[in-house]
Amino acid sequence: MFELENERAELLEKVEDLINRKRYAELRDLFLPLEAADIASLCEDLEGDFIPLIFRLLPKELAAEVFVELDSDEQELLIRGFSNTELKEVLDELYLDDTVDIVEEMPANVVKRILKHSDPEMRKSINEILKYPEDSAGSIMTTEFVDLKATMTVEDALKRIRRTGPDKETINICYVIDDNRHLLGVLSIRTLLLAEEDDVISDIMDRNFISVQTLDDQEVVARALSKYDFLALPVVDKEERLVGIVTVDDAMDVLQEEVTEDIEKMAAMLPSDKPYLKTGIFETFKSRIPWLFLLMISATFTGQIISSFEDALAAATILTAYIPMLMDTGGNCGSQASVSVIRGISLNEIEFSDLLQVIWKEIRVAVICGVTLAAANFVKLMLVDRMLFHNRLVTIPVAAVICCTMVCTVLCAKLVGCSLPMLAKKVGFDPAVMASPFITTIVDAISLLIYFRFAVAILGI
Repeated sequence: MFELENERAELLEKVEDLINRKRYAELRDLFLPLEAADIASLCEDLEGDFIPLIFRLLPKELAAEVFVELDSDEQELLIRGFSNTELKEVLDELYLDDTVDIVEEMPANVVKRILKHSDPEMRKSINEILKYPEDSAGSIMTTEFVDLKATMTVEDALKRIRRTGPDKETINICYVIDDNRHLLGVLSIRTLLLAEEDDVISDIMDRNFISVQTLDDQEVVARALSKYDFLALPVVDKEERLVGIVTVDDAMDVLQEEVTEDIEKMAAMLPSDKPYLKTGIFETFKSRIPWLFLLMISATFTGQIISSFEDALAAATILTAYIPMLMDTGGNCGSQASVSVIRGISLNEIEFSDLLQVIWKEIRVAVICGVTLAAANFVKLMLVDRMLFHNRLVTIPVAAVICCTMVCTVLCAKLVGCSLPMLAKKVGFDPAVMASPFITTIVDAISLLIYFRFAVAILGI
């Protein structure tokens, strides 16, 4: 991994220089010590014509690893340029789950070519995985794992691992099955190596294991891997037959996608599966405009509230100057509470049954925050606005209206911010939708109503 950006820039410059001078042997030697992800990262900054050249210079196994790390655009470019022999060599080196990911992202004509040059067993496995729902455990699992029979001895098991292991994605954990492929237990390679050769697998395997089902949500699977620090999780069907495993690298990809999706929803955008710089202008427009329309329409309610209190504003024009400050403070408080709760929900730290506990906590936080902000605001109004700027319209009653509104706005904002995501989760909506923009619009309307009610009550307007 490149420690400094200038180190990456120097290497990139050297690569381009060697290509231009056709020093291919030196170029190959330059890439060999690098990790596949770093080579792929360099390729993204090179001209498209250079990528096939670099790919053909690399050893087959390293080339396949680099291929997996490339973006879908670069992968498509390579596939279109591959001969049939080259394509088959790459496919033979890829793990099944990586092949499935590529198939899902490629255009139809490229997919046909990939399937055409895959062996029958690989093609069958690809089609089976593609049948599972998009966000399920079955869609991200691989069928390349080591399975053992409970009646085997340790010696038999080790022989099987040596024979089949090179083609498997992981051999650290082996899965013990019966004749009908029902999962009976799991066995680590460490346990195998430390056991006697004549020990029977059923006697040394771990019968207390955690598995997931093919239709379980992929995010739930990823969290389970993170929670238990597993390298892989077995995937079983409804009849408890072992059909695949989900490895930790796939779980990390899922978590990254889910976090990105939540961030986009919290920013009032429709989720996108493309990198920012590779998303077209019109696609970006389509992902943002629906929420902007909705928020624009909902914001008209705040305009209606202000219009209904025109007489009060005309009688005390100074109140107008503090509307943005109160609305922004309320929106910020609501966002703080909502983001904290949404994060807790996503980590399974908060359930709907915790609603009252969450509300009680936010009430106490809101009171402390509200009183602190109101006190600081009162000092600022008297010392800065009135004495320093000589604004005589800022009287103690006006300051009282602003400060009382501040306390109540913070309280309401915290309550709305913490409760809406939990209610959304309860009724089946994504809690991330109830984030900053949506909550801010609600809190803006509430803060205005509170503001004018205090103005009428204290100032008598």
